[in-house]
Amino acid sequence: MSYELNKKIRELEPYEPISGTYKIRLDANECPENYPDFIKEEIKNAIDTIDFNRYPDPLAEKVVTAFADYYGINPKYVTAGNGSDELIFLIEAAFMEKGDRMLCVAPDFSMYKFYSSICEVVCDTFIKSDDLSIDTDALIEKVNRDNIKLLLFSNPCNPTGQGMTAEDAHRLVTSVNALVILDEAYMDFWDQSLINEVEKYSNLIIFRTASKAVGSAALRLGFAVANETISRAVKAVKSPYNVNTFSQVVGSIIYKNKDYLKNRQKTIVRNREKLYNDLLELSALSDDFKVYNSCANFVFVKTSFGKDLWNYLKDNSIVIRFMGDYIRISVGTEEENEELISCIKTYLSR
Repeated sequence: MSYELNKKIRELEPYEPISGTYKIRLDANECPENYPDFIKEEIKNAIDTIDFNRYPDPLAEKVVTAFADYYGINPKYVTAGNGSDELIFLIEAAFMEKGDRMLCVAPDFSMYKFYSSICEVVCDTFIKSDDLSIDTDALIEKVNRDNIKLLLFSNPCNPTGQGMTAEDAHRLVTSVNALVILDEAYMDFWDQSLINEVEKYSNLIIFRTASKAVGSAALRLGFAVANETISRAVKAVKSPYNVNTFSQVVGSIIYKNKDYLKNRQKTIVRNREKLYNDLLELSALSDDFKVYNSCANFVFVKTSFGKDLWNYLKDNSIVIRFMGDYIRISVGTEEENEELISCIKTYLSR
């Protein structure tokens, strides 16, 4: 007798990011800079206060309070998670029952649909318009017509960089009976959030992350923001000690440095605009290089020679994300962006 894996995981392959050391990494939408010395010093001092022999605070109150203060919201509406990925999986598993249908949009973050398969939830797909925007009216119609229980998509979108306005998001949430999750991982780079209005909605959850504008991808900190009823349910179904003490302590320090975070956020947005305009200028060198404007911290490009360009950049110690008919380029530092543009220009001019 031998044990066999079940069919839903039998063919799965572990996620394998690009390995190796590269001079410029623009493939994962990370913050391009580490923290300055004065914040690192605060973190070093705080580490000495940790009781490593004790379990973490199950409600992560200090980091939740710092997060809530940063965004000007009530901490009772916030639940901390071990990255947004934990919260995505948790809510799909706990808030959905056998036979329920959820809906994602495409293109979008692939893990939404992946977790649905693990949870054995039926997941349908709403295809975006040719310009990669969401037809809000058509989406509302599909949710109501097909008895969708959960609608989940990123806003702004990863990987397209496009966004749904707050006005359209409000209209969507108030026009459907489904639970709506807006993953606002990239909303720090835009101004169309509903995070300050969650208590007004009975069916809205907003995700935020510390991995992008906040620059703490190493901590694996994510947050679910919802009304008191939904927040209580999320806290009830999560594991008791889901966010480790180190991440809680460091995260609370990071979010308290508001001025630093806000200024760096502005720098990233400024560098994004420069990167977009420089790529747009390069598109004159090829009819097969369509650049999309972005309200995130990356730029999306449609091209048929993406794999060849990806390999060329990789050979020059620059990595971006190859996505079939598209490439996605994270915003780097000003110097990194300049070197990237120079390298792409050389490639297109061959």
